[in-house]
Amino acid sequence: MDVTTAKIEILLVEDNLGDVLLTREALEQAAVHHHLSVVHDGVEAMDFLRRTGRHTCAPRVNLILLDLNLPRMGGRDVVAEIRCDADLSKIPLVVVTSSQQDQDVLNGMDPQRCLYVVKPPVFPELVEIMRRIEAFWLSTSTAGMA
Repeated sequence: MDVTTAKIEILLVEDNLGDVLLTREALEQAAVHHHLSVVHDGVEAMDFLRRTGRHTCAPRVNLILLDLNLPRMGGRDVVAEIRCDADLSKIPLVVVTSSQQDQDVLNGMDPQRCLYVVKPPVFPELVEIMRRIEAFWLSTSTAGMA
């Protein structure tokens, strides 16, 4: 697969509809070549990633954008489950949250495959973050192909 032209299959795990809409728009404005799937809680995220429940036909994900504050199963628990799964732990993971206090949630994860990003207060900064996330995905995908 040519990572420079392939669509990035992104899973956004976010329960706030406003943040979902802002993320979609930021990805578009950043010109990230992607397909975005959205789930609204940690239980649904794990079903999507494992292709179980109503997500048996879910696409294979290239990148996970994860909010930490989620209903049913929080983002910290999602990270813990991903960390313990040999296949899922290979997927680049970006924790996107409004708090600067939870950076340690990624302890034990491959630092080259995981990022912690604080949601910016203004939209142009979110667009720039999406550009950087795409660069992060390209670098982790290329490294994984070597």
